[in-house]
Amino acid sequence: MKIYYDENMPFAKDFFGDLGQLHSFSGRTLTAEQVKAADVLLVRSITKVNKALLQKNNVCKFVGTATIGVDHIDQTYLQSQNITFSSAPGCNAISVAEYVLSALVIMSERYLIDLFSLTVGIVGAGNTGTKLTEKLDALGIKYLLCDPILAEKSNDERQFSSLDDALKCDVVSLHVPLTTKGVHATYHLLNEQRLRCLTDKQILINACRGEVIDNRSLLNLKKQGLKTKLILDVWENEPNILIELIEHTDIATAHIAGYSLEGKARGTEMLYQALCKTLNIEAEKQLIQFLPSAQIDYAEVKQDFDEILLNQLVKMVYDVRRDDAIFRQSIDRQQLTAQSFDHIRKTYPARREFSAITVAMKNDAKDDVPHRLGFSKTSL
Repeated sequence: MKIYYDENMPFAKDFFGDLGQLHSFSGRTLTAEQVKAADVLLVRSITKVNKALLQKNNVCKFVGTATIGVDHIDQTYLQSQNITFSSAPGCNAISVAEYVLSALVIMSERYLIDLFSLTVGIVGAGNTGTKLTEKLDALGIKYLLCDPILAEKSNDERQFSSLDDALKCDVVSLHVPLTTKGVHATYHLLNEQRLRCLTDKQILINACRGEVIDNRSLLNLKKQGLKTKLILDVWENEPNILIELIEHTDIATAHIAGYSLEGKARGTEMLYQALCKTLNIEAEKQLIQFLPSAQIDYAEVKQDFDEILLNQLVKMVYDVRRDDAIFRQSIDRQQLTAQSFDHIRKTYPARREFSAITVAMKNDAKDDVPHRLGFSKTSL
């Protein structure tokens, strides 16, 4: 069995090495000729899997994407060819939620904002939006959830708000899939009209798909004086993004919000499990077997939890300013290419999640916030 996988999938050799012959590829430049002999094709979000890619292949039986989004996969075509498909829903939800929290910590420090007084409008209440609510609940930060599709389901008992109400919050954080059809399509969900309603005091975060915001309208409004603070991890037409927009952001990164080592590796693990199920064999390997120890893996806390401690703990694990600096320094502002954008992602420095750090606190500690945020727990 020939297994073709994106070179940026961590631990692919560890998980799939015993199942067949492995062949790695560059996801952005993959061609039909390259994968004509693939029995199994494992991709990430930058690879469009459709008839054009598989036109020379008549042996493929399994396609998997190690991502939560599936807008790059023609599932209808795969079904017509009897090709089993699997994605990795929720694999990087924690990573994205921690990216948002790191960004909020930095913004509150930069603009002297009381983080705990903010209200957050979470647009999209799936895996990622839900993980973000868990972080905010741990901190006692108020939020509104907007997800009309989930709101219509009788088995979801959470309280949902309208998009208009969510867009009035101090922070608006977008966590929806990219869809182009239907009443609740998300393509240009934040169009010029909705962007005009944002205020100078608000913070807008996009860590889902670039096309959810009309980037050209956003740039034009910024040039006209819109002061809304911007945190953009995703962009329209990646990797050929609207370069002018970068200078109008507070934090700009190269679609890496979900790029924690754990987040990417969970996607690999989930595809391994799905392939084993398809092959009717037992999945014997687990991610915990391959994850290395974090460079800093232990911290003692001997004080009550407050915003200063939150700032210290979050930055100890992940300071989003690092990725903002890498992005701004690595890109040729005059001629951004697919290679330069993807190089940032391919060479992304190791980043761990909160769970990789054990935080020790007193047994009688009144506040268990670090552990509720996701840090591993032990006692002093």
